[in-house]
Amino acid sequence: MNLEQRAAGVLLHITSLPGPHGIGDFGPDAYRFVDWLHSAKQTLWQWLPTTPVGPGDSPYQSPSAFAGSPLMVALEPLLQRGWLDALALPTEGFSNTRVDFPRVIPWRDDHLRRAAHGFFTRANADERTAFTAWCQAQASWLDEYALFMALFNAHGQKPWWEWAAPLRQRDAKAMTQARTQHAQEIDFWRFVQWCWDEQCRALKTYANQKGISLVGDIPIYVADNSADVWSRPDLYELGDDGLPTVIAGVPPDPLGPDGQRWGNPIYRWERMKKERYAWWTERVKRVLSQADVVRIDHFRGFAAYWEIPASSPTAKTGKWVVGPGLPLFKAIAKQLGELPIIAEDLGLITPDVVELIEACGFPRMKVLIFGFGIDGAHEYLPHNCAPNTIVYTSTHDTDTARGWWDHASERERHFAGSYLACGASDFHWAAIRACMNSVCALAVFPLQDVLGLPTDQRMNQPGTLGPQNWSWRFEWPMVSDEHARVLALMAFTSGRSPRPEMS
Repeated sequence: MNLEQRAAGVLLHITSLPGPHGIGDFGPDAYRFVDWLHSAKQTLWQWLPTTPVGPGDSPYQSPSAFAGSPLMVALEPLLQRGWLDALALPTEGFSNTRVDFPRVIPWRDDHLRRAAHGFFTRANADERTAFTAWCQAQASWLDEYALFMALFNAHGQKPWWEWAAPLRQRDAKAMTQARTQHAQEIDFWRFVQWCWDEQCRALKTYANQKGISLVGDIPIYVADNSADVWSRPDLYELGDDGLPTVIAGVPPDPLGPDGQRWGNPIYRWERMKKERYAWWTERVKRVLSQADVVRIDHFRGFAAYWEIPASSPTAKTGKWVVGPGLPLFKAIAKQLGELPIIAEDLGLITPDVVELIEACGFPRMKVLIFGFGIDGAHEYLPHNCAPNTIVYTSTHDTDTARGWWDHASERERHFAGSYLACGASDFHWAAIRACMNSVCALAVFPLQDVLGLPTDQRMNQPGTLGPQNWSWRFEWPMVSDEHARVLALMAFTSGRSPRPEMS
């Protein structure tokens, strides 16, 4: 995809799609959403990370940087291929508006295990050949992930640093025994990942045929309890006990006097450099096999990152450490060619970060609702944006556009209303129009903003835990032909799509 060509699209995570099985997946509703985007003349569909969820149900704390989320595997194709018994799909009465992760995860796992049993007992020769070939092609990450998940479950889902010492330390004899002892469970996790890849690839093909590019997402860090850290502990700053000695986060700011203590282990960048950043190259390659463009979260960490002693209860005692910088992306580009990457550069951005992004040539991010304040000088206001940027009305980590208006100060509302010539009822449409009409090459809007939804419909509230985060879903009655018509007209008048059909 040409990131300099004007385009517009919608931010909606796969799990937020409608569907009968408790959470959005790669099933029929994903294809219906592609059709709706096509009717709205949108050419981008942005996702959050599609890796398995971790603590707090967050896709940014995954047990693998390479695997796909089992929760996204649609059950209908498994039923159609004869691997899953139709009687195994009763209506469970799941919520249509929220993901109930404690109920959905075991229910989905049970049905995927039924399907795996059906595959290994009833699959035909061509299906088995395809599965075996895929496993061989993906072995560099798949084998370690599948073994990690098998051992994770065998140890009562305790983190890997609490496993028996031979497995924690990856003793060769213990690893061989584990692969034999847990062979069936390992095959199950391989099967799930094969299904995930097949379904993701099919959806991507369908979207591309409709003229829609998929935008993926890579968190900068990996979770401590992950296949990545367990399989390559030498790539992370860990102690002899396997626990991080320093962790990632961000320093204190006016919105967080203690900063943010994320807890992710810090990379040993010098070790990665000696390997010509092969791990990062494979990670980017993997995501670009699933999407056309990739957004990298917390991009500033490649210029300099906030390093916090693991013993510190807050992020106050951290320090800035120089990151890998441009050589990392040169190494990746040398192997993969031109990189269709979007740099997430929100937060405290210093000149070194700007210099790195400009040297890479990646588009930067602007968030419109952050721009309404004291005067017209804010860099996120459309008249101050540059062409090589991607502008959002809001993001998954912010309030919705309508929610921002509802909670803004009188001064902020007056500024925004004057700037956009709007009021409370049409603020979300005015914000979308301003983004569409900006010089920014790309404009993206969370579906919540297209629908004008309030604060309680936001996707995530950083720094909090609870069922309100990552669980939002929409229902089709919320989305009308009028939403598509207005988006299509705005895309046309702002030069982001061909002329829409006029009714």
